[in-house]
Amino acid sequence: MNIPALVGINFGNSFASIAVFTKDGLAECIANEDGERQIASALSFFGEEMYIGTPAKAQLVKNAKNTIVGFRNLLGKKFSEIPQSQSPTSAPVIQHPDLADEPAYKVEILQPAPAPLPKSASGTPAASSAPTPRSEPIPAERILTVSEVTTIFLKSLLQSAEDFLGKKVQGAVITVPSIFTDTQKDALEKAAADAGITVYQLLEEPAAAAAATTTEAWNPSLPADRTQLIVDVGASSLSLSLLSLREGLAHLLASSSSISVGGDAIDSKTIAFFANEFTKKTKTPLTVGSEKPSTADARAEAKLRLAVEHTKRTISASPGAATCSVESLKDGVDFTGSINRLRFDMIARPIYDSIARAVVDLLESAKVDAHQVDEIVYVGGTTCLPGLDEHLCLTGGFREDIDTPFNTGTVIGGGIGDPTTVLARGCALQAALIASLTEEDAELAKAFERGSDLTEVKTTSKTLGLVFPDDSGNETGGTWVPLLPAETALPARRTATFDIGLSESSKRFAYELWEAVEGIRIEKVKPERIDDEEEEEEDIEVKHKTTTKETLLGAAQAEAALGIKVKGPSKDAGKWTTTVEATITVSASGSVDVLVKEIGKGGAVASIKVSAS
Repeated sequence: MNIPALVGINFGNSFASIAVFTKDGLAECIANEDGERQIASALSFFGEEMYIGTPAKAQLVKNAKNTIVGFRNLLGKKFSEIPQSQSPTSAPVIQHPDLADEPAYKVEILQPAPAPLPKSASGTPAASSAPTPRSEPIPAERILTVSEVTTIFLKSLLQSAEDFLGKKVQGAVITVPSIFTDTQKDALEKAAADAGITVYQLLEEPAAAAAATTTEAWNPSLPADRTQLIVDVGASSLSLSLLSLREGLAHLLASSSSISVGGDAIDSKTIAFFANEFTKKTKTPLTVGSEKPSTADARAEAKLRLAVEHTKRTISASPGAATCSVESLKDGVDFTGSINRLRFDMIARPIYDSIARAVVDLLESAKVDAHQVDEIVYVGGTTCLPGLDEHLCLTGGFREDIDTPFNTGTVIGGGIGDPTTVLARGCALQAALIASLTEEDAELAKAFERGSDLTEVKTTSKTLGLVFPDDSGNETGGTWVPLLPAETALPARRTATFDIGLSESSKRFAYELWEAVEGIRIEKVKPERIDDEEEEEEDIEVKHKTTTKETLLGAAQAEAALGIKVKGPSKDAGKWTTTVEATITVSASGSVDVLVKEIGKGGAVASIKVSAS
């Protein structure tokens, strides 16, 4: 079987990852030549060598001025638009000397010595009036635009993918932040094209997560219709997206972003903890987080920042204590410290609180109760921390049975729910979808183009369902059968099969088509009291999902040709029932057509048609 060479690239500001489409129809996140699935978005120049990825990030300790990080977010921006508070721990952003208002990086390199003069047929050097070439490399400066840096980095990712696949990559889908402007997207497409990548689509990060989480491999136990919260914690930013997933189609309900919360803040607090431990153990003063640190302190902080990344990964993967070891941290003194998960979560608690508050604010703005959220999807290495999941689920007001990757045990190791690989795998699946389109799908292919109006769709504002009146006395006045949930993209068509009751005297049945609102009812329950407790505990709030009929759209009736009398010891014994199939079709304009028919030979048929209002 010839599998197309398709690639998904998650291009983050701090880390990137690559996924390929496999013969099993799955997306697999691959490691580069350094064995890293998380590839640092970094370039470093040292002498005649250029390092890319994790080896480049290690250069931040002794070669910071020639190490470039954080360049993705500068793509497509003018130099005058960039805040000049660039961290002194990496190569600074400068104004390009030849291009107006163009940001660039200036690094020091060693220019290789030229090749020796060619020899004549007799074996002696050819006569030349040129001066004798130098025999050794000489120091030089190199100016690189942000686009050139991006091209170099993306080309290395492409090479890693081709080395893994053993053939040329046919096409790729690349993630792009939701906050990127059209100018920035243009700059990313150009840089990717210069790297030799055929870009099928620039896919926004929430859409990439949705592409990965709506496959059968994600979690078969989850319903096809559900509300999903995506929590994306980057190094220096937080992005939240609330999606309604309807049979594989995703619709954005609300989103928010913040540049004041991120994984770097957790790193900084952990670094401060270990710096204090170092000072206590060795009596050697070490100050971190200072605006004007000494050279020794700045280098020690850079070493700790690299080491803390490994500490966080250990905390994520193991319930035990994690160590932080740095050789010659300061003044030639080695350091080894440890931290357990409880202490780590206490240190990170302020950041956890900030993320939880942002989630609560997002749900409030969308007018969605946390109890109505069915699933939380995590994106980014920081969200691998179990303490964040526990804190968010506890303080966010979510149900106890809410689905997260921690519940299914798929957080670590590049698996289905691994937050560090989910975006890349979503992009690979999207690339496979686009590559599968034929000439007959030309109209559909336009939906994947930038600026396509096909991506802007109408959705249902309320749940559409049927009520079969009976004497049950419940809140809907009968048997409620939901057909089309709220926030479903139009046009839509759904079919449901179910049993209805019939009267003994007649086999006629009636039904009504309603618009309904689903909400939450809060019930206060007294907790069980333990005998030795002196004080009475406060009532516990228990939430229940409710359905309230709002607008009657139509009604119909029919007579069943078939029917079965229920036998046995059940409460419905002696009653007559039949099985019906209801199909609802809602057009893009909003007109509704409902057809109800009895299953079996000679089944009754009744329908309701509602014109678009």
